[in-house]
Amino acid sequence: MKTLRHWITAARLRTLPLSISGVLLGSALSAEQWWTFPLFWWAILTTVGFQVLSNFANDYGDGVRGTDQQRVGEARMVASGLISAKQMKRAVWITAVLSFLSASIVVFLAFGQTNFFLAFLFFNLSLLAIWAAVRYTVGGRAYGYSGWGDVFVFLFFGLLAVLGSATLFLKSLNFVLLLPATTIGVFSVAVLNLNNMRDADQDLISGKRTLAVKLGFERAKRYHFILILVGVFCAVAYGVVEAAFGLDWLFILAFIPLMLHLNRVRQISALDEFDGELKKVALSTFLYALIMALTF
Repeated sequence: MKTLRHWITAARLRTLPLSISGVLLGSALSAEQWWTFPLFWWAILTTVGFQVLSNFANDYGDGVRGTDQQRVGEARMVASGLISAKQMKRAVWITAVLSFLSASIVVFLAFGQTNFFLAFLFFNLSLLAIWAAVRYTVGGRAYGYSGWGDVFVFLFFGLLAVLGSATLFLKSLNFVLLLPATTIGVFSVAVLNLNNMRDADQDLISGKRTLAVKLGFERAKRYHFILILVGVFCAVAYGVVEAAFGLDWLFILAFIPLMLHLNRVRQISALDEFDGELKKVALSTFLYALIMALTF
């Protein structure tokens, strides 16, 4: 039972609402009664698999490098010795295989044998997602150690999650959805930026050159403000383009906690104070996606 608790901690369940936000939003904006489609639930299962894979890989990669020795926030299992590096590496492989199998079912349900090009494209995107999840911290050229994490999070959590899930239903690309996809993407990057600002001192010592480390404390905070405000702007722009009316605008309620959050970030002077802000942005992102899914 104790070991199970360690694996649950390593899976970092608090990251899951953010990871499913893009799939939820893209599906809901593309299909009536989206919740009745097995395709939707398999897509959710797949994105959860990719997120858990990423969390396991990050735990392993940072653990073997020694990056997590004095990290603030949730304990990391490899760094603390509660799960061995060998066990975590095996879990990464198993989760990668299961995630790819789930993604394969999604591709089959969406495209069958009638859309060969899209099926081929999504198979390769699934492999790319697995590569990105693992290589964030694993390997000699892990991109998370050179400041590219923000770009990959925007691409996979925002553009691919929203536009990809929409394409599963529409069988074509709806370019207007770039606006909500950007909202989800930059909010997801904001969560990563908070995480990186929190860990900046330890990352600098460990040689992990995240964008927050490169920018420095004050510029990373300004970058964070830009991310949130761009996300809000794109969400409102989508409402205008789609001629939103009445209850369609309820999604603005999700931005109230974000404005309070920005005021809090402005006041923060100690890095460890950023830890409590992560869940505010993550849950606000999920709330935005959920309200849009239910009302738009």
